[in-house]
Amino acid sequence: MKKVKITAVRKASYPDLMAKYENPIQHACDVEEGMVWVSVDGEKPEHFCDSAWESMAYFVKELANGGGNFYDGWMKDPNSAMISCNDGFRPVSFYIEVVD
Repeated sequence: MKKVKITAVRKASYPDLMAKYENPIQHACDVEEGMVWVSVDGEKPEHFCDSAWESMAYFVKELANGGGNFYDGWMKDPNSAMISCNDGFRPVSFYIEVVD
């Protein structure tokens, strides 16, 4: 299996949506732009956000197993994908790519 690098490339924040819909919480997302993790054997990296993993696990596992070219040429590099976590208040966009 191939290793897959996961890089946080953008983190958005929607305070207006938080104020309107979100209950106050003590701890939100720890991910910051530029953080990098490596998935080995298609597994979730240690200390990686469970919610973000749920959004990208399929793509990481496919890339780790030699797949790619998602959606018939969606990405310039067929051995990569751009996936966002499912947090509607502070979504993070992750670039995932095969590394060897």
